[in-house]
Formats: sequence, C-alpha cells, structure tokens
Amino acid sequence: MSDRKPSCAQAFVRQYTALSAARLVPDIKLHLATEITPLWQASEAFLQAYNMPPPFWAFAWPGSEALAHYVTLHPALVAGKKVLDFAAGSGLAGIACAKAGAALVEAAEIDPFAAAAIALNAAENRCDVTVLLDDVVGSPCRWDVLLCGDVCYEAPMARHIMPWLRRCAAQAVVLMADPGRKYAPSEGGTQLARYEVPTSLELEDSPSRWVGLTRLESLEECAP
Repeated sequence: MSDRKPSCAQAFVRQYTALSAARLVPDIKLHLATEITPLWQASEAFLQAYNMPPPFWAFAWPGSEALAHYVTLHPALVAGKKVLDFAAGSGLAGIACAKAGAALVEAAEIDPFAAAAIALNAAENRCDVTVLLDDVVGSPCRWDVLLCGDVCYEAPMARHIMPWLRRCAAQAVVLMADPGRKYAPSEGGTQLARYEVPTSLELEDSPSRWVGLTRLESLEECAP
C-alpha cells in the first residue's frame, strides 16, 4: 500500500458517508453510505486509481447488526476477553465488544478502505479497536472469542475460512451470524439466537432478513 493511500482512504470515507446509527444498536454511530449509487460510482474511479475493492464497509450488514445486538444483550460473553471481529467491514461487532468491556478487540480486514472506516468508527464511539490489515486465516488462534458476520456469501470465501474457523473453535468461542447466505454451513453448530434485522432494498431482496447466530463446533466435534 502506498504512503498516499491511508490519507486518501480516510478522506474518501468521510466524503461519501454520513454518521448514522446502527439499527439494532442505536447507541453505536458509524460512517455509512446514505445512497449506494454515488458511492459506487466514486468507488469505480478509485478502483482504477488505487485498486479499491467494492465498498462493503460502508453498510451495516445484517450479520454484523445481529452480532452487535447479541453482544450488547450478553456482555459477559466478551467482558475481559480477547476478541477478533473477523472480516469486520464497518467494525460494528468489534465496537460493540469494546463497549461491552472486552480486554482487547482486533478487527481483521483485507481492504485498506475498510481499515480506514473501522478506525474512524472506533474513534467516533470512543473505543479502542486495533485494525489488522491482513488475511488472518491460518494464523494461530490467540483470541477467546471470534465474531464472524455474513462471511459465507461466496463459495471460495467459505472454502477458505471454514476449516480455520473450526480449528479456532477448538479453543475459542466462534460465533457466526448468517442471514441465509447460500454457502453458510447448515450443521456443525448450536444456534444461540435469531433476529429479524431491517435491511435496505438497495442491498437485499427484502426490507428485513432473519439472521441466525450459531456457535460453531470444532473439527473434532463435527467428526462422526
């Protein structure tokens, strides 16, 4: 990443988003897109100049909303713990963990613009969230809790992450929030909650989606 890109990333986030409240956790404020079309058009120009991925970080996706809501209702899950918000997007779930008293919150993302958004969002909510701009899949599990929101929307992504997440589940709590994506695992876990999350028709095919929260089982627990 060039020396210029971090400052460009934060400027881009500020220019094309507005501070908005998370729908299920309204005390958390995020830099979110108010309209998808101007942001996407701007992203296309940046994509050519800086190899920028689509701006998924500019939306509070149903999975992250559900995770943040669950953590707010069950703060003991993360209080005093080391937490990873995996594929963090806006960082909503990680921010909820920091506000619930987690000892350490790390948010993993591979998109530098998402990293910029997470840093801005954490600062806005006066939370300490460390951004890991890296693909952490395959690394040793050093966390007590891993939160994964809406991460199985594509087959290659699911194949890449699921074996690692199940290995992590042997020594940590791994919570997955899924709004019915095609490649999410249908077994090998215990459902803890189910929430109806309001969504945007610009992003989804309905005004709300039901999101299931599952504690993932380890590879050993899944073995017949």
